[in-house]
Amino acid sequence: MHAYRTHTCAALRREDVGQTVRLSGWVHRVRDHGGVLFIDLRDHYGITQVIADGDSPAFKALEAVRAEWVIRIDGTVKARDADRVNDKIPTGEVEVYVRALEVLGAAEELPLPVFGEPDYPEETRLKYRFLDLRREKLHRTIMLRSGVIASIRRRMTELGFTEFQTPILTASSPEGARDFLVPSRLHPGKVYALPQAPQQFKQLCMVAGFDRYFQIAPCFRDEDPRADRSPGEFYQLDVEMSFVEQEDVFQAIEPVMRGVFEEFGGGRPVTQTFPRIPYAEALLKYGSDKPDLRNPIEMQVVSEHFAGSGFKIFASIVEKGGEVRAIPAPTGGSRAFCDRMNSWAQKEGLPGMGYIFWREEGGVAEGAGPLAKNIGPERTEALRAQLGLGAGDAAFFLAGNPKDFLDVAGRARNVIGAELGLTATDRFELCWIVDFPMYEWDDERKKIDFSHNPFSMPQGGLEALEKMAPLDILGYQYDVVCNGVELSSGAIRNHKPEIMMKAFEIAGYSREDVESRFGGMLNAFRYGAPPHGGIAPGVDRIVMLLAGAENIREVIMFPMNQRAEDLMMGAPSAPTNEQLRELGLRLVGK
Repeated sequence: MHAYRTHTCAALRREDVGQTVRLSGWVHRVRDHGGVLFIDLRDHYGITQVIADGDSPAFKALEAVRAEWVIRIDGTVKARDADRVNDKIPTGEVEVYVRALEVLGAAEELPLPVFGEPDYPEETRLKYRFLDLRREKLHRTIMLRSGVIASIRRRMTELGFTEFQTPILTASSPEGARDFLVPSRLHPGKVYALPQAPQQFKQLCMVAGFDRYFQIAPCFRDEDPRADRSPGEFYQLDVEMSFVEQEDVFQAIEPVMRGVFEEFGGGRPVTQTFPRIPYAEALLKYGSDKPDLRNPIEMQVVSEHFAGSGFKIFASIVEKGGEVRAIPAPTGGSRAFCDRMNSWAQKEGLPGMGYIFWREEGGVAEGAGPLAKNIGPERTEALRAQLGLGAGDAAFFLAGNPKDFLDVAGRARNVIGAELGLTATDRFELCWIVDFPMYEWDDERKKIDFSHNPFSMPQGGLEALEKMAPLDILGYQYDVVCNGVELSSGAIRNHKPEIMMKAFEIAGYSREDVESRFGGMLNAFRYGAPPHGGIAPGVDRIVMLLAGAENIREVIMFPMNQRAEDLMMGAPSAPTNEQLRELGLRLVGK
């Protein structure tokens, strides 16, 4: 017999009744029923109930075990009585009568329980993550993550992609966040950088003649944590393809993304053909470049209905070149709901949101509320007709420079959709956001800067860079979004040195800057670079959506806390004086 087990704790069935078996695992729960001990024994695979009574040679030893002790038992498989069958677990028709016991690892008093799913302080859960990971829900989520990664690898390989590993110690590159720096012992005073993404290396793979690359790549960024962003490191499906246009990338990645959500989504519907939504249209309709398409609400420009109207605040804004946008709210036509949303807007820092709600009067939808009174019935009816609303519906209005209220408008759309039950909760809606602006105005530094990815090919190439206003130039850049979460950014790359030099020149970089910072890639491009493009969906966010998790730390095996600390291993930690001497460093406190 094997030293530890003949079966896992999920393997035994009714047909095994009468067998002598050996099981090993953790004591999940102990129940003493007056001289009969019932123990749920748990391993990675599942749970088996084991029992002992006073006739068992192991009874006295079994009385001493406690939750989370690791034990090995020998015993006989018995069928459970009909009234004790547990349909919730695969082994629920049998139990094992214990005849011998060995304690393999005793456990001290637990700092957090494993049985059940109580809400415990996150700091405790992260400090004792090895215990937290034993809990069923989190354990299942980590296994989901493993399954997703295995599925992605299989799908990418079947599509003709080859997996390569790119360097972890490299040079600093402007990816939009702070680098993690690693001091060099062999080159005092110099540092390596951990890659924010394998961007340059995957492009160099294309220059080197490898046609379809992918990697489940670790990326390192010294940025503040958020609910959907882990501090320090994350993983992405890194992809690059040669001799492709934007649509080729879409056709390659869509079936992978769709397939993963179908495979692990528990039967929930998944978008079959991802719509392509231009960036400007996304901001107009949804107030965000990460739209949640489960919500059917689309915002509209309604400035003409307020120009010269009796509502002087909006009329004045329109006269000065501002815009009025409406957020339709089907079924939201009550004063109570409108007032509630108005209060929400005030908490978000706005004076409020104008609104109109429609109620039936004599068989006709009639507008109500202060705003309707100010602009009159004719304009109110024109608004209703444009927005496609009727009795029992409402609309909310924001005015000014769109860039000043877009963020709040987008969040208001989400709140309205959720509050009114318009947003579906049982599906995955994916889309592409395309035609991102190549540049944006940096108010803080008072200069033009890249808005997305500096290595992207501008639409129109060199001619666009030389003849168009920078803020009007679009890039071959794209995001894939699911349920309001950005899963990935990608682009067709700028592979021509003269176009790259011009693109960086517009953003204020000198030729010397570009050569210094990107000399390796530029030099490669001078020796024959193919047109190429790629994308990098975030693995953590994909798993987060599939698991229905609210926080990204729930889908990472060993995450850091909100302060970028590893409480379990004690990182970051102070280096020793010897380590500092070897590196030629001295630490200076804040």
